[in-house]
Amino acid sequence: MSLRTRIQDEMKAAMKARETQRLSAIRLLLAAVKQREVDERKDLSDAEVVAVVEKMIKQRRESIAQYQSANRRDLVDAETFELNLLSGYLPKQLSEPEIAEEVGAAIAQTGARGAADMGKVMGLLKGKLAGRADMARVSALVKSRLAG
Repeated sequence: MSLRTRIQDEMKAAMKARETQRLSAIRLLLAAVKQREVDERKDLSDAEVVAVVEKMIKQRRESIAQYQSANRRDLVDAETFELNLLSGYLPKQLSEPEIAEEVGAAIAQTGARGAADMGKVMGLLKGKLAGRADMARVSALVKSRLAG
């Protein structure tokens, strides 16, 4: 079953269960997926749907930070709910040791020697780890490995 089909099935289940908050969040996700399909004039693969989910998760994290600084607990709770729901559509996340192992392998494979080679390493890792690891954390790890 494709990820998009799974999301649509969960939307139907939320409708039947009358879970309005969950239904609203799933509809937002499906709207974003549909918008990207219309923009690109093609059906999205599971990897592309995961990219849409990741983008929405990033937006939710930024919103949560802003709402917390504005002391808006109600909006923080709503965004946190959506963040948790969206996270359920990502593939199994890699652990820190697994990420470190992938970074080490990518550095060895590209023959990276210093910070100037970071783009090569990140280009390789982005394809391998997309959706399975927070790329900001991966980038920080690569940077620290190449610096010292």
